[in-house]
Amino acid sequence: MNKKQRRWRNRIVIALVLFAAIFAITELLPLDTWLDSHTAAVWLEFALFLVPYLVAGYDVLWKAVRNIGHGQVFDENFLMSIATVGAFAMVLFPDTDPHMAEGAAVMLFYQVGELFQSYAVGKSRQSISSMMDIAPDYANIEVDGALQQVDPEEVAVGDVIVVKPGERVPIDGTVIEGASQLDTAALTGESVPRYVEVGAEVVSGCINMTGVLRVRTTKPFGESTVSRILELVENASSKKAHTESFITRFARYYTPIVTGAALAIAVIPPLAGMGAWSDWILRGLTFLVVSCPCALVISVPLSFFGGIGGASKLGILVKGSNYLELLAQTETVVFDKTGTLTNGTFSVVAVHAEADVDPDLVLSIAAHAEAYSDHPIALSVKEAYRGTIDQQRIREAREESGHGVRALVDERTVLVGNDKLMRANGVGYHDCKLEGTILHVSLDGEYIGHIVIADMVKEDAAEALRSLHEAGVTKTVMLTGDRETVAAAVAKAVGVDEYRAQLLPQGKVEAVEALMSDAAKRDPKAKLAFVGDGINDAPVLTRADVGIAMGAMGSDAAIEAADIVLMDDKPSNIARAMRIARKTMRIVRQNIVFAIGVKVVILVLAALGIANMWLAVFGDVGVAVLAILNAMRCMNVKGM
Repeated sequence: MNKKQRRWRNRIVIALVLFAAIFAITELLPLDTWLDSHTAAVWLEFALFLVPYLVAGYDVLWKAVRNIGHGQVFDENFLMSIATVGAFAMVLFPDTDPHMAEGAAVMLFYQVGELFQSYAVGKSRQSISSMMDIAPDYANIEVDGALQQVDPEEVAVGDVIVVKPGERVPIDGTVIEGASQLDTAALTGESVPRYVEVGAEVVSGCINMTGVLRVRTTKPFGESTVSRILELVENASSKKAHTESFITRFARYYTPIVTGAALAIAVIPPLAGMGAWSDWILRGLTFLVVSCPCALVISVPLSFFGGIGGASKLGILVKGSNYLELLAQTETVVFDKTGTLTNGTFSVVAVHAEADVDPDLVLSIAAHAEAYSDHPIALSVKEAYRGTIDQQRIREAREESGHGVRALVDERTVLVGNDKLMRANGVGYHDCKLEGTILHVSLDGEYIGHIVIADMVKEDAAEALRSLHEAGVTKTVMLTGDRETVAAAVAKAVGVDEYRAQLLPQGKVEAVEALMSDAAKRDPKAKLAFVGDGINDAPVLTRADVGIAMGAMGSDAAIEAADIVLMDDKPSNIARAMRIARKTMRIVRQNIVFAIGVKVVILVLAALGIANMWLAVFGDVGVAVLAILNAMRCMNVKGM
């Protein structure tokens, strides 16, 4: 609780004590017996209850006047001010019982509800802003043999920074000296430390746990992982869900309508001779108190805010409540294979050379052709090659999208890729019986052999698919550019309902569009989510209803293209994100039905003269507090 909230709380406590004392005095010791005058007693009671009323609600009255001056008439401050001032004004009708106690109580309990709301929003915001703790305060650079702390924004790309045990990595970079374990919990929600040594990539926001690291920065601070994540978190509340926007629009029209209805209740019946003015004015005032839309206006955004905050605790970053709502409606989940359902860390398991061709030549030629590629398959080939890659031997290396690479090595044309690349260039090839990705290699148009590369399925991939079906997903599909046999083996291992193999990047987009069309025919409200590693899946992530990027630590493409970012690479977190989304939407619907239902009942009772001001207090403040308590459940993600 911040200083402002503490002052607010103290003021309300003082008002509550004053109200309780005055209420006890007026109930236990009737003022009429003291003053021998009913009129004097009523006016003394008016003065007494005015004190806690003003202590608790002077700021509400001021906001109402100020907003009217700014043209913003119909809000909860206006409703509370009119209703409570009207309750006190009933003193001008001698034929009615005094209602100053109810007027003071309405303002007092309204402020209690507002304070509770402020606290709840603060808790929810804190669960999101705890991500802000990943922001580093400084970076260590070495000057004349001594460490000097500087602002991370002052560190240039290529500078060497020193990260001591217990400090946060301030900027993305590569370890050039030292070894240590990094605590990535703030980014991923995962408690298991990550071991790094010379050559390892480190991302900002992680905590160095054991050894001293010297890191050469690879990005400016403004483009580092921590800055991108903080920007994402700060903007999360700007993208409102359809339900949230509807409630905002609803309140905009609802408040003037109920204000007009209250005025009609207070004026029309007595003008028509249907009763005393005091009776109908009191009904109109009660109607106004009940009609305040606080429960809806507060609890619905708070529910989404809590869901986003709860997800962030698990390393699941949601860019806006609209994506949380869409994820809750998702019935089809489409996966990229490599790096999503599989580890994406390929390794060479076999090199099959043609007759009279040295297998080492096949591997050497392939490694040189792949020298400039950062694709996981290319990296595995280069890792398997034990020799030194001489870049002087390589010219005109270029990637053939979805097919492989073409290069001149020792002035000879080399093709390394899949069967499509071979067919496109008229190279005869033969398939392999081993399971895995097959890289065919040709030299000057002649086939010299192939390399078999395998990628292991992630440990929790099969469990993740089962959990998705349990969470309400009706269809799972895997898309891959890999060949049919590899795709079939992975699909069987993880348990996806369907798969599409040998797809080019554009083919994945077309497949997603076709699946979205099929889903819309079954249910127009059903949504499709695409899950990829974010590096080469940007077009599909953007095209899907919901784009989910996995293992996004250090991946700018993932943070940029996806709607939901999973900071580690566990498929099981997709089901957790979906359970959080569906729980949030359940709570949102509960609050809408509860708030509107109770208010409609009490509004009818108020119009009929059955509900008094005390019941109106429950209809407003009580409903709001219960809705807020329910909304706060969204922040509880234990066991999700």
